[in-house]
Amino acid sequence: MKIVIVGGVAGGMSAATRLRRLNETAEIIILEKGPYVSFANCGLPYYVAGEIEERSSLLVQTPEALQARFELDVRPYSEAVSIDASLKEVIVRTAEEEYTLSYDKLILSPGAKAFIPPAKGLEEAKNIFTLRSVPDVDAITDFMELYQPKKAVVIGAGFIGLEMAESLVHRGLDVTIIEKAPHVLPPLDEEMAAYITKELKANGVKLYTGLAAESFEEEGKVVVLENGERLESDMTLMSVGVKPETTLALTAGIETGVRGGIMVNEYYETSQKDIYAVGDAIVVKQQINGEDTMIALASPANRQGRQVADVISGLPRKNKGSIGTAIVRVFNQVAASTGLNERQLKMANEKFEIVHIQGKSHAGYYPNAGTILLKVLFNPENGKIYGAQAIGEDGVDKRIDIIATAIKAGMTIHDLPELEFTYAPPFGSAKDPVNMAGYAALNLIEGVSESIQWHELESKQKEGYLLLDVRNEGELEKNGRLKGALNIPLDQLRERLSEVPKDKPIIVSCHSGLRSYIAERILKQNEYKAKNLDGAFALYSTVRPEKVEK
Repeated sequence: MKIVIVGGVAGGMSAATRLRRLNETAEIIILEKGPYVSFANCGLPYYVAGEIEERSSLLVQTPEALQARFELDVRPYSEAVSIDASLKEVIVRTAEEEYTLSYDKLILSPGAKAFIPPAKGLEEAKNIFTLRSVPDVDAITDFMELYQPKKAVVIGAGFIGLEMAESLVHRGLDVTIIEKAPHVLPPLDEEMAAYITKELKANGVKLYTGLAAESFEEEGKVVVLENGERLESDMTLMSVGVKPETTLALTAGIETGVRGGIMVNEYYETSQKDIYAVGDAIVVKQQINGEDTMIALASPANRQGRQVADVISGLPRKNKGSIGTAIVRVFNQVAASTGLNERQLKMANEKFEIVHIQGKSHAGYYPNAGTILLKVLFNPENGKIYGAQAIGEDGVDKRIDIIATAIKAGMTIHDLPELEFTYAPPFGSAKDPVNMAGYAALNLIEGVSESIQWHELESKQKEGYLLLDVRNEGELEKNGRLKGALNIPLDQLRERLSEVPKDKPIIVSCHSGLRSYIAERILKQNEYKAKNLDGAFALYSTVRPEKVEK
């Protein structure tokens, strides 16, 4: 069997090496239009920052090593320019020649390319970069070495944009971020992203949201925003997203779908016989709701590469879809998410509830315990977990990975309290934040507690709800007071119930939500109508700092 693979890195190389392990006699050819067939593209920002010191560390495998170990015919600088599906041939172009390559099976792993929106002056700019490959990072580091830039603009506040913003700050540059969406990290919901905004500003990063770069002047040294504001930039990184690289697939008449991605079935087969596709260029099923989507992440691409090799080799393997699990470090904060966010659920008209839990990365009494804010979205009728997001300095990856595993396993919100975790003070808590999220969700489902979200507080107050803050006086003096709130510390609430009017419904808040839940239970059992402010002061004051009186 002769198998041709177009594109290396995660999907293509996983397919190639798995195919060899299963088929010792197969002829396996990998075409890569660039110089490197296997490199760590997720590590590129950290090389810019200097955290990865050696450029060679980015190169996972060389053609020579792949030939020696796996007997793979790796052809760098070889671009597949067209496919004749009827003849089962690929036209390949190199610097020296153009030739025809036949195949029995063809795997497309072309990946995605940086999306660059049209803008006046872009073609004349000499200091604008994207970051998707080793040549890209070489261009950036060479430019920095040669011109010693002082000011940088990062256009786009997604994962790569934020990683590069941090990297450039560590290199001593004055960094400004421009994001067209209303907040940074669009995959996260607004209140969670607010913590990353706070961290960026604390590290001197200037931030513009809800605006796009309209044009570039003076060969890119001036970035003009939609509102007319002009920003000086010695170098600019375009990081506004990616789009699937489907030019080659279209030459074969292969069907495409959402956002132009390559359509495949559960066996990774395209609409053309004996042509398969994997990686960032394909449309996948969002496993939670079954909708077509695109998820450009390394882990799914690696899995898809292995699975398509299994399919071709006759093993019973199916593409079950992806849920989208990702993480990013931004200075001293980490943000991670899995599954669907609040915006996506609203667009799909799904019924959902939310819990925000504030916990510790390990036992609070053990030194250096970090705070974790965990948000879980779920269906209140059947307990289906839709997604989760977390922010913190440490332990965020563990909690999101746990919930991602629970989603993949078909577990519900009812199962979260039952999960068992290793526990010793340096590593975790006896009541892990994931367990606590399950308990809080069950309280809502079973009617033990009622809650409102941060964005509902002002409207509820206008409807006549009284805001009761049960934090201690010392906390109020240190962190500020919520405007319009009645303040009664929790430990004094029972004896001061006469100060709480019974003719008004109550919204209770504390610092994180635990004490306010206890206060809610006290009030309800004394015939008050009460609801808990989910996330409480810590969350609300981060998203609405103007509502806090110092």
